[in-house]
Amino acid sequence: MAIFVRAKSFLSSSLRSLTRSQRCNHTLGERGLQAELYSGMAPAPNPALRPIDTSKWKKIQASKVGISLSMISFPSWIVLKILHKGGFEAYLVGGCVRDLLLNRTPKDFDVITTANLKQIRKKFHRAEIIGKRFPICRVHIKGSIIEVSSFETVARHDADKEKALSSLIPKICDEKDLIRWRNSRNRDFTINSLFFDPFTCNIYDYNGGMSDLKSLKLRTLIPAHASFQEDCARILRGLRIAARLCLSFSKDTERAMYDLSASIGGLDKFRLMLEVNYMLSYGAAVQSICLLQRFNLLNILLPFQAAYISQHRATKNSMMLMKLFFNLDKLVSCDHPADSSLWVGLLMFHLALVNNPQDALVIWTFASVLYHGNWKEGVEFAREYTKLEVKFVPEISEFSETKSDEDLAKEVAQFASLVQDSVGVLTETSNLFESMSRYPFSACSGLVFVPKITAKNTAKLFDLMVEDIRSFINGRGRMSPEINFHLLGIGDPCETRFVLGKIILETMKAGPRGDATEIGNDEKDLQPKATEEILSNNEIPGKKVKKNAPSSFIPDGNRGMLKKQKLVDDDTATKNQEMVTKDELNDLAEKHQEFGKTCKLSENKTNSMQGKISEKEEKSKKDKEKKSKKHTKVVEKSKHHIALHTVSKKQPRVVRELNLREEDEMDNLEKVLGKEEVKERTEEHKGRAGKERSGVSSLSSLFR
Repeated sequence: MAIFVRAKSFLSSSLRSLTRSQRCNHTLGERGLQAELYSGMAPAPNPALRPIDTSKWKKIQASKVGISLSMISFPSWIVLKILHKGGFEAYLVGGCVRDLLLNRTPKDFDVITTANLKQIRKKFHRAEIIGKRFPICRVHIKGSIIEVSSFETVARHDADKEKALSSLIPKICDEKDLIRWRNSRNRDFTINSLFFDPFTCNIYDYNGGMSDLKSLKLRTLIPAHASFQEDCARILRGLRIAARLCLSFSKDTERAMYDLSASIGGLDKFRLMLEVNYMLSYGAAVQSICLLQRFNLLNILLPFQAAYISQHRATKNSMMLMKLFFNLDKLVSCDHPADSSLWVGLLMFHLALVNNPQDALVIWTFASVLYHGNWKEGVEFAREYTKLEVKFVPEISEFSETKSDEDLAKEVAQFASLVQDSVGVLTETSNLFESMSRYPFSACSGLVFVPKITAKNTAKLFDLMVEDIRSFINGRGRMSPEINFHLLGIGDPCETRFVLGKIILETMKAGPRGDATEIGNDEKDLQPKATEEILSNNEIPGKKVKKNAPSSFIPDGNRGMLKKQKLVDDDTATKNQEMVTKDELNDLAEKHQEFGKTCKLSENKTNSMQGKISEKEEKSKKDKEKKSKKHTKVVEKSKHHIALHTVSKKQPRVVRELNLREEDEMDNLEKVLGKEEVKERTEEHKGRAGKERSGVSSLSSLFR
C-alpha cells in the first residue's frame, strides 16, 4: 500500500506542474451539442450520449514526464522515421507509451500512421499485411518485427459509428486531433489510448489516461460491461496489465470482470494461449495467477492448478507451484521473455509430482542433471544438497541419501517419463477430468488450450533423460552460467532445460522456509515468503532494485533489474585465482627490488642508457603499431571469411537470403536516414543494452 501512496503523491506533484497551456486549445462549439456516441459498443440499440469535454484533452511535452527519444527501440525509430520522411504522420500508440511513462521496458512498440496499409508495405523491403478483421502491416527490420496499423483501417471498420459521430462534431476543430481522438475511442483501456509523436515530442491524451496512470487505476474507455461484451479477451488483457504494473481496478471494471468472467471460455484456443503466455512468460506469473484465481478464471483455464491452490489455502500448506513460478518471475521480464515451453514444462513437472510424489533425492537429481547438463555433475550436486530437508506436501514423499547411482538413475528416468505423460492433462479433456478426480469437489470446465505442437516439443525436452539418463548430455556444454535470453526466447531445448533445472533447484533449495539463496550466488537475496503469506497478505515478495533515470511516473528505485547468475564454484575459483595472482606479483616485486640493488649504475650511465632505451622504445612502439594494424586487418578479413563460410555451410538458403535482405535494408536505411544518423542511433541503443526489469510490488486485494 505504501508503494501506491508514494506513486500517487509523486505523480500528482509532477502533473500539477503542467500548466493549462499544455492542453489542446480547441473548441467544439456549444457544450449542449457536445456529445459522444457509443454506437455499436453498448448492447442496447439506442446509443448513450455523453458530453465531450475537450478541456480534458491534453497535449503534454514528453520531456516533462521523463520520456526521451533514446528510450524508443532502434527498429521502431527507423520505421517511424521512414514513414515521416514519406510525408505521413506516425505515432507510437498504446501500451508502449504507457510503459515509457512508467519508466519500464515496453514489451513491444506499436506504430500507427496516416498511410494506408498498401502505402506502408511499399515503404519497406520486408513487410506483409496480416489479419482480416483488423488488418495490420508487419515490418521486419533489424531482426525485429514492428506492427504498424493505419488510422484508415479503424475508420473503415467503424464506418457507421463515424457517420454518427460526424454529425456531433462541430466544424471548428483541428483535423489531426479528430483523427487521433476517433482512433483512441476504439482502445480497450484509458491508459492504452495515449499517442506519442516523437517528432514534436508531444503526448496526446483524450480520455484521461494520464490521470488514471497517475492514480494507478485500470479503467475501460466505454462502460466496462459493454467493453467486455464486445471483446471478452479484454478481461485477460486487463488482468495481465494490472498484474505487471500493480494496478487497481475501477469499480465498474472490477464488477464487469466478475460478471463476465465465464465468457472467456468461448474464446478461440489460440487467443487463450496467447494471453496466458503473456501472463506467465514475461515476469508477472505469480501476480497473474493470483488475479486469475480472484476473478474465478483460473478454474476455467487451469482447473487442476486452481484446485491445488484452493486446497493448500485451506490447509495452509506451502505451495510448491507458486514458488516455482516465483523463481520463474525472477529470471524473465518483458525485455527478456521466455518461450511458452518453459512454463508448460513447469506445469508438467508439478503435475507429475502431485500425482506421483517422489523422494527428495530423485527431485534434486532430476533438476540438477537438467541444470548441469550431465549425469556425473548432477548427481554430485544433488547428493550434497539433499541434506536440506524440504517439506513440500504432497510433492515430496520421503528423504533418503543412501540410494546407489544405479537405483537413482532408474528412478529419475522413470520420473522423467511421468513428466512427459502429464502433458496430456494440458492437451486432452479426458486426461484433465481423470486428474481432477483428486479434487472431487472442485469445478472443472474441461477446457484445454495448450497447442499439441507446443506440448509435443516440451515433452521432447526429457527424451534424453528417459532413454539413457547416465549418458545424458544437455548439449549446452560448459557455457556461461548466465542465461542466453535470445535462445530461451526462441525455445532452444538446451537453454530451456538449463533454466528449467535452475528454477526447480532454487525452489528446492528455498523450500517452505524461504531462507535459501539463489543457485550459484553467494550474495543473499530477498527470497520468497511462504506462499500462504503471498496469498493471504496480498503481497508479492520484493526484489533487488536498481535506480534508473528519474521518471515522473515511478519513484526512484521502484524498478528491479535482472540478476546475473554465477556458480559457486566459479566464484571460489575466481577468488583463488585473485589470491594466486597477488602472491605472484608480490614475489616479482621483491625480486625486482633485489635485482635493482645489485645492478645499480651511476647516474650518468643511467641517463645515457635511458636516452638510448627511450629511442629504441619509440621505434619498437611504431613497429608494433604497424604490425598490430596489419594483424587486425588480416584477422578481420579472416573472421569475415569464416563467418561467410559458416553461414553458407550451416544456414539454409532461405536464412542466407534473409541476411542479404537485411544488408539491403540497412543500405536503404542509410540512404533514407543518412549514414551518420544510423550510426549514431545504433551506438546510442547499444549503450542502453543493459537490460532493466520491472520491480515487483504489492497488489491491492488479490483475494477477497
